Amino acid sequence: MTAAATKIIQPLPLNFTNTTARSPDKALFHPLKTTPSSSFPASTHKLRLTKPNSTLARRRSTAVFAVSDVVQEKKPKSNTFHPNLLITKEEGLELYEDMILGRSFEDMCAQMYYRGKMFGFVHLYNGQEAVSTGFIKLLKNEDCIVSTYRDHVHALSKGVPARAVMSELFGKTTGCCRGQGGSMHMFSKEHNVLGGFAFIGEGIPVATGAAFTSKYRREVLKEGDCDHVTLAFFGDGTCNNGQFFECLNMAALWKLPIVFVVENNLWAIGMSHLRATSDPEIWKKGPAFGMPGVHVDGMDVLKVREVAKEAISRARRGEGPTLVECETYRFRGHSLADPDELRDPSEKAHYAARDPITALKKYMVENNLASEAELKAIEKKIDEVVEEAVEFADSSPHPGRSQLLENVFADPRGFGIGPDGKYRCEDPKFTEGTAHV
Repeated sequence: MTAAATKIIQPLPLNFTNTTARSPDKALFHPLKTTPSSSFPASTHKLRLTKPNSTLARRRSTAVFAVSDVVQEKKPKSNTFHPNLLITKEEGLELYEDMILGRSFEDMCAQMYYRGKMFGFVHLYNGQEAVSTGFIKLLKNEDCIVSTYRDHVHALSKGVPARAVMSELFGKTTGCCRGQGGSMHMFSKEHNVLGGFAFIGEGIPVATGAAFTSKYRREVLKEGDCDHVTLAFFGDGTCNNGQFFECLNMAALWKLPIVFVVENNLWAIGMSHLRATSDPEIWKKGPAFGMPGVHVDGMDVLKVREVAKEAISRARRGEGPTLVECETYRFRGHSLADPDELRDPSEKAHYAARDPITALKKYMVENNLASEAELKAIEKKIDEVVEEAVEFADSSPHPGRSQLLENVFADPRGFGIGPDGKYRCEDPKFTEGTAHV
């Protein structure tokens, strides 16, 4: 991993005056004016943070920086490990399958939306798969994730079955939220997916609370085995909102086990990131709150994975939060209702040529980690999974009217249940004068 691809910095000392601003000819977000680096270098650099000797040093240490050690200190037991590669064959196949699942699922969602099987806004994740896969496949089941309105693939990566996600999109009772959440509100208690959130920024406080819960259980309730980590996913547009700054402050102050993952796809609906923020390098905001800030190529799953390993390990060791900016790109419009006419075609073509799935496939074949036939078999398997998910969702029942007021009030007797003990919405007159439900 080159230094250009990834940077990591610690909080600066009070008397530090020099800045690390890029020169104008090396601006981060001008892809059409720069030559992209190789997607998968032969080796990567492990990111390590220096350990200060005092509390003050921890909060105001000198700046540091990626250390260029090839990641081969801990060789996996697998006999398919190659010393100069970043992954084993088994790891590569897992990453590839997860990314293919995300892409195929979202492509099918587009088909189902245009066929009238889904309603409302549906935001697809095509192009950003390296971020979800690179981070979430490193988690334990007990770890939590909090997503955004672009949440289908996060849920899939965390283990929520494709049929449960598809059924939720169809508004069916077999969905992960019994059809009451829809596209933007995936939730699974079993898999510790704490929800997608329709309004930007509102998931970050929930994630911060989940991380606080982990720390409280470990340090106050003395549950020594509670080393759970939370990932908060959000986009570049969220990073100018108040919740973002407030939660970074709390997480750093209390050293919470959380990783803030910015999926910077360069566009907030139709607003270019460059036009919307005073300093487009979001990773720099981490050190302002006393935590490391990292920038990584979000179109490269292996680079994302190496950064994620260190950030998650830091959180699990009790060393506090990390802010990671993944520079990525969405291949479709903001939602399926967006004609996507505002982005320059040459910009879209530039990122399409850096498709993270194509890059991983090329890396695995060229390094003899997998054959074309093995990868084709994975693609065929996922096609069957997605087709089965659609059939299951389509044949599942819609929720009954009695479900309307469930999970709305803590004590539904005040409104949702009548004196006879039945839900008011079961009364045929309940919806008189309103649209048919």
